[in-house]
Amino acid sequence: MPLSEQEQRLLEEMERSLYHNDADFVATVGSRHGRPSYRAIVVGILIGLLGVGVIVTGVMLRQPLIGVAGFVVMFVGVLMSVSSPKRLTLPEAPAAPKPRKVGFMDRMNDRWEKRQDDRHE
Repeated sequence: MPLSEQEQRLLEEMERSLYHNDADFVATVGSRHGRPSYRAIVVGILIGLLGVGVIVTGVMLRQPLIGVAGFVVMFVGVLMSVSSPKRLTLPEAPAAPKPRKVGFMDRMNDRWEKRQDDRHE
């Protein structure tokens, strides 16, 4: 079933709003900067391999707590190797919030309520 012109305009407006909101979110959160730390990757892999060794040792000794500890060590090693390098700069102070106009969702809610009122009459 094809969309009417009004529905197509509404859909395009929703898409534009979504792209605008995503751009704001990306600008707020930021992106990953910097080169990967090869030292952290190698250390993380070595710690991960140590954790696998501890897991195998726990299985051989039939000690579940040693296996769980090995899993934790392995998990920490994997996190170290895949995480982005930490920035040494202080975080910026949050900007003052912008005064908000009647937003897209407010207009959509008003349209929905008007449509519902028209149906009940």
